[in-house]
Amino acid sequence: METQSLLKVLTQAGIGSRRKMSEAIKSGRVMVNGEAVTGFNHPVDMQKDKISIDGRQVTTQSQKLIYIMMNKPSDIVSTVSDELGRRTVLDLLPQEYRKYRLYPVGRLDKDSTGLILLTNDGELANRLTHPRFENEKEYAVSIDVPMKMAEIRRLEKGIMLEDGMTYPARITRLKSGDYTITIHEGRKHQVRRMFEAMGYTVKSLKRIRMGNLQLGSLAAGKVRELRRDEVEGLVSEYKK
Repeated sequence: METQSLLKVLTQAGIGSRRKMSEAIKSGRVMVNGEAVTGFNHPVDMQKDKISIDGRQVTTQSQKLIYIMMNKPSDIVSTVSDELGRRTVLDLLPQEYRKYRLYPVGRLDKDSTGLILLTNDGELANRLTHPRFENEKEYAVSIDVPMKMAEIRRLEKGIMLEDGMTYPARITRLKSGDYTITIHEGRKHQVRRMFEAMGYTVKSLKRIRMGNLQLGSLAAGKVRELRRDEVEGLVSEYKK
């Protein structure tokens, strides 16, 4: 693809007037491949170059960003490929989404179910999984026997695991006898290990929320595109 001037690309992207885009470039708010560019005629190739304004990626129709919510069933691995030949979350995508290079944001272990976000927005994915952004994740947990209130308080304050102390969590007991737990860390198998460290057996584990995203009534194995307000909510989360 032929290169075009930076100002022309920004104007054609439909994110602001030519005047506003000129001001953004002059003020150093526009980045091309991670470096600030202040020249209006700087050549860019939208097939290869990554452009952002104030940290938000600029896209054209040929670089459409996709945001998919999936309710991952059990026995599906949350990776793009699996050396053991197991089915992955990409195998569940409808055909129309397979032309995009979508990646899962965060992971759920094979036996866990629930909300997985898949996107080709690498910047958003990196920020949502980076520990310093403290993106909340909420899980519904079923265990073998009820917990005592003192044990709930221990988990809420943080307990020692083999890879260190956990951060404070929020736990609610449901009328069904199950629990919800909200954490903002992303250690491997963390929720299962927290309950097992207290002597409980986890019978089922389902992620029901990530940040502002609620799984809701989405059926197991099904997907839907995020609404615009949901995407904007995710973006605002990592900009805090």
